[in-house]
Parts: sequence; structure tokens; C-alpha cells
Amino acid sequence: MSIDELYKIDIISTTPEGETRLTITDHYDWSNQHQHLLVLQDKLNAYIQFIEDGKVFEKYPSAKKDHISIDVVFKFEPTTDAILFLNRCKETINDFGIGFAWRTLE
Repeated sequence: MSIDELYKIDIISTTPEGETRLTITDHYDWSNQHQHLLVLQDKLNAYIQFIEDGKVFEKYPSAKKDHISIDVVFKFEPTTDAILFLNRCKETINDFGIGFAWRTLE
């Protein structure tokens, strides 16, 4: 799975602490930053919808509403503008009671 497949969860897992983590795998470079951010925004919205519609609980019955997070794993380091976007996303996603983080593969 990848960021290309809008309505598929790339990776879903449970941490040792019992958190259900939905991971987006982002392999795009930042040469077309505008398009990249639009695709990422659409994928994040699809993940939020998956959680808010309760589909995550159908796939993972042990998931608890207050222990769900979205994690984005980038192949390429985000640009400064992308980091600003991600920080705004974090605030919005956290308002839904969902954790949010991102990292770049090393």
C-alpha cells in the first residue's frame, strides 16, 4: 500500500502500549510540493473518516477511541512549508481525539 491508494489503510498495527496506529507510507519526493500536499491531505482525510465512521473498530475490535493515532512515514525529508502544514494537521487531528506524528526514514 502507499499514499497513492487513497481509500486503503497502508499499515494498521497495535503498539505494546495498546495504541492502534494507522500508518501512511509516503514515497513521494517534494519536487511538486503543492500536488504532494494535496495527495497527503486527501489521504489524511480518508484516515480520519475511517476512524470517525467506526470502520477501524470493525477491522480492529480491540481498538479504543482514545488510543488511536495516525503516523506518516516519509521517504524524503519534508520541506519547511510541508512541516508547517503537518503542524496544522496535528492540531486539527488532535482536536478529533486522534494522535498524529510523522517521521522520515533514515
